[in-house]
Amino acid sequence: MTADSSPNTGKKNRMPFSIPIVVGIVAAVDIFWFLSIGIAVHHSYVLGRLIENELYLSSIGFVTIFAVFIFHYGGLYEYKALLAPFSSFWQIVISCMTAFLLLMAILFSLKASDELSRVWTFSYAGLVIVAISMTRLAVFVFLRTLTRQGVLARNVIIVGGGRQAEKLINQIYAVQPHLYNIIGVFDDRMGRIGSSVADVPVLGRLDDLIAYTRRESVDDIVVTLPWSADDRLIAIVSQLRELPANIYIGSDLIGFRFPFRPSPVQFVGIPVMEVVRSPLSGWNIVLKWLEDRILGALIVVAFAPVMAAVAIAIRMESPGPVLFRQKRYGYNNQVFFIYKFRSMYHGDVPEQKTKQATKDDPRITRVGKFIRRTSLDELPQLFNVLQGDMSLVGPRPHAVDHNEEYAAIIKGYFARHNLRPGITGWAQVNGLRGETDTVDKMEARVRFDTYYVENWSLFFDLQILVKTFFVGFVNKNAY
Repeated sequence: MTADSSPNTGKKNRMPFSIPIVVGIVAAVDIFWFLSIGIAVHHSYVLGRLIENELYLSSIGFVTIFAVFIFHYGGLYEYKALLAPFSSFWQIVISCMTAFLLLMAILFSLKASDELSRVWTFSYAGLVIVAISMTRLAVFVFLRTLTRQGVLARNVIIVGGGRQAEKLINQIYAVQPHLYNIIGVFDDRMGRIGSSVADVPVLGRLDDLIAYTRRESVDDIVVTLPWSADDRLIAIVSQLRELPANIYIGSDLIGFRFPFRPSPVQFVGIPVMEVVRSPLSGWNIVLKWLEDRILGALIVVAFAPVMAAVAIAIRMESPGPVLFRQKRYGYNNQVFFIYKFRSMYHGDVPEQKTKQATKDDPRITRVGKFIRRTSLDELPQLFNVLQGDMSLVGPRPHAVDHNEEYAAIIKGYFARHNLRPGITGWAQVNGLRGETDTVDKMEARVRFDTYYVENWSLFFDLQILVKTFFVGFVNKNAY
């Protein structure tokens, strides 16, 4: 192993590495340079307002779109190209000149080339090449610094301690040692494989891995077992799918001998089988964050008068606090306090075990009955959303003791915790809310929640939010 192999941990405060985000930012900067330089040069050399000059306006738009298209298909937005700005320089020059030459060819065929200033064209092309090249150099210095510090490294765990694990570890440190932080190896056969594999520490058994991933931040889990051990592979993946990480079945030994033919999914150049994909990665994390913060803030403003009226009604009917707090399991089984409007009479002694509300429950006040039936008691959870403990849409969080009870009898229960819990969810808009007095009801809810987690998209969230306004607020099963 050629890289520093000091003990690593999956620190939660690191910056998550995401190639799509890095590439997206670089592409946005390129677009900015093409647009801003074209406008600036026009302002300096050409008379008249750009908005009134359709030829120049169209030319800037065409060059921008076509150049970014060439950059993309020429590989200039691949991560390895960003880490090699000097070898990419001439490719940038050729790509930019191709876009401008195509523009001139089109204008010549339309007999409009004489109407375009030569000074503007050459100045625009030259300044864009300089600006993009300097940007690539700055990005290279920035990324190299962060990768060498391990800030951008993905946290990787390897399951299995045989020859496949050794070869994978050596491959990682030979190809991309600074982009992957191998935390450790987990294997149920600890007594047979020793305390380390290729200088990477063996941290425990499979049960220890699940507990470890709940505590730390893990991006990728690679199972390196012979593909002939299919029953064991299936059993391991079934356990690991409850964790919020990408899970791969590593290549069998033959994959290390013949890695020449491209594979749809690769891990440091070795073909692997992706069996579980983390629900949120890359730009999806950003989209989900923006959805929660922007829509959450707007809904808080829109429902502020309603929340104020509910708070006054609660205080007028019975003594006690307006808000009710309760521990719930959230993302990756992390405990947080959920907020609700108090809908029951305030008791001096808290209940030792959470008891679900039932029909005609004597603990519920008159105001409480109304706000529970109309879901107005859930409105304070908007502040959980703004704090980052919850999302607008996601699996509904259950009480801690209910989680522990159902996790013991429902297979794959904790997979619903691979996204942040939501105020509304796919199960709720399909009528699965209220009391879960049978295991069948909870199993149905878990099925819908797991489907949502595994098929998340922004459009899916918006669909659920719209459906909530029509069928999700008032429900006969909400007591």
